[in-house]
Amino acid sequence: MGQKPDRITAMQQIIDAVKQEFPLYDADTFVCGPDNECIGCPKKLMELVDSELSYWQHSINRGIAPGFDDLNRFGKLCRNVRRALVRNGRIPQ
Repeated sequence: MGQKPDRITAMQQIIDAVKQEFPLYDADTFVCGPDNECIGCPKKLMELVDSELSYWQHSINRGIAPGFDDLNRFGKLCRNVRRALVRNGRIPQ
C-alpha cells in the first residue's frame, strides 16, 4: 500500500482535478441562461468554486497547510458543484 500524501499535496491534487474537469474559464461559464431553466445557478456555483480554488492555491503557495476539515469541505463543495453542473448539462456525466 502506498503512502498517503500530506495535506498540501492532497489539496493541490484536488485543485488540479477541479481545474482539469470544471469549465472554470470558458467564456459561457459565467453567463446565465436566457431561458432561466437552470437547476441551481451554474454561474454562482462556478464563482464560488473559483474563489475557493484561488484562496487555497494562494495559501498553498505561501506554505499554509489546510486542515483535514478544510480538505473535506472543499472536496464536498466540488462534488456538489460537479453534480449541479452535470444536471445543467455544463459537463458530461
